[in-house]
Amino acid sequence: MRGPADAPLVLLYADFECPYCAVEAQKLAAVKLRVAFRHFPVRTSHPRAWAAAGAAEAAGLQGRFWEMHDLLFADQGRLEDPHLWERARSLELELERFDADRRSEAVKARIRRDFQSGVKGGIVTTPTLIAGAARYAGRIDAQVLEELSSGSR
Repeated sequence: MRGPADAPLVLLYADFECPYCAVEAQKLAAVKLRVAFRHFPVRTSHPRAWAAAGAAEAAGLQGRFWEMHDLLFADQGRLEDPHLWERARSLELELERFDADRRSEAVKARIRRDFQSGVKGGIVTTPTLIAGAARYAGRIDAQVLEELSSGSR
């Protein structure tokens, strides 16, 4: 999770190759919310989303999930393996461990679990933000995020 421990909690279902998800991630970083990220890689329209999710999880196993998250969203046009390794190098990750982890069954299971929980919860598009009982799919208005962070929604 990212954000102040005393801030309202939201779940974000997102895909690292989705341009709308990148915009929403940037908006979320600018408001006072506690964000729990959930992988929802839509392989049919974003073929590199699964690999990017694996890279984020592998970085997370070395304590750098959010840094990798930010790098992936900052340059979505470069999600092929050499670019993922370059990001791992820039974060000073152990590269052999990173590569083994991103391909591991444990990481695949984590991504699959997030995706399946989204499907079971009725998620059909990215990004989808869940705040309490409220759900916001697609582009999320900045005013909604401000209201969520102030607790008025």
